[in-house]
Amino acid sequence: MEQMHCGLMGDPSLKLCLPLQQLKDEHIPLRKQMDDLKILADTIGENPDTDDWSETILFLAEKVNQFTSELEPHSDREEGILFPMMYKYIGRESGPIAVMEYEHDTAKNYLKTFKDQVSIISGAVEKNKATELAKLVIEAYHVLTDHFMKEENVLFPMAEKFFSDAEKEELARKLQTSCKTK
Repeated sequence: MEQMHCGLMGDPSLKLCLPLQQLKDEHIPLRKQMDDLKILADTIGENPDTDDWSETILFLAEKVNQFTSELEPHSDREEGILFPMMYKYIGRESGPIAVMEYEHDTAKNYLKTFKDQVSIISGAVEKNKATELAKLVIEAYHVLTDHFMKEENVLFPMAEKFFSDAEKEELARKLQTSCKTK
C-alpha cells in the first residue's frame, strides 16, 4: 500500500481532543503487549537443546489471544467510528483510510493464521514449525508498530484539524457508547 505523507506529520504542538487522545492512549497498553509478544516470539527456536516447542508456542498463543481480545475493541472503534467520520474529508478508496484498513486486515490475518495453525497442533512442535509460527506474530508486530505510528502522527492529527467541535463531540459520544457495550 502507499505510504502516507502529510504536512501534519510530527507536529508536537498539536493537542488532540479527548476522544482522539483516548484512541491514541489505547495504543500504550497494546504496544506493551505487542513488545512482549515480539520478545517471546524472537526466542522461539533459539535454544538448540529444545526438541519440542509446543509448550512455548501454546504460551505464545495464550498471550496472542489476550492481546487480540484487547486489540479487537480498539480496532472496531477505529473502523466503525473514526474511519467513517474521516471519509468525507479524505475518502475511503485510497489514501490514509485505505492504508489504515489494509494494515488492520493484514495484522489480523497474521494473527488469525497463527491462531488457526496453533489450534490444529497435536503433539510435539519441532523447531522449524515453531519458528514459522513465531514469524507470523513477528510480522503482525511490525505491521501494527508501523500502523500505530501512522495513526498517531498522521491520522489522529488530520482528524483533529478537520473535525468541527460538533464532530469531536459526536466522536466522544460514539466512543463512550462503544466502550460501554464492550
